[in-house]
Amino acid sequence: MKITLSHFLYRTVGVISLVALLMSGCAQDSYQRRADVMKDHVEAFYSHLKANRVGSAVHENEQIELMADQMADTVKKRGQMGGVTQVEREFALMKTARETSAQNWIALGQYFTLKQQPDRARTSYQRVIDTYTNPTERTYREQAARALKDLDIASPPSLDPTR
Repeated sequence: MKITLSHFLYRTVGVISLVALLMSGCAQDSYQRRADVMKDHVEAFYSHLKANRVGSAVHENEQIELMADQMADTVKKRGQMGGVTQVEREFALMKTARETSAQNWIALGQYFTLKQQPDRARTSYQRVIDTYTNPTERTYREQAARALKDLDIASPPSLDPTR
């Protein structure tokens, strides 16, 4: 099954939009603002990737990961204070941010594969395997592991350290 960058973009924007819609009616403005900021980062990620600005794309994805980390801290703090509904919304947005960033790393690996840069693709896929270790993120780890195996078939790892 071949998955394109546009497929990831539509899927990711769709997930974020769904979360934003669900939260817009009953959530405070801060949740909507965070969902909008995350959506902006996702759009910028794919825009940079499409324009071959890999460093900028990576930066956008790192911003999504940072948002997820900040939301995790908020969930921990609010969980201790009570307010289950707010914690649940914050947790849902945090989960979406982590899933989005995992999908983006996989998309980056696919980008490098298409650009005939297998070592960089391997690094991107390995990042998913090493970083996204929560049980709910197993799908992304498995997808990255399959991509690594497929990449090894198409382009065996280089033994020459100068390549």
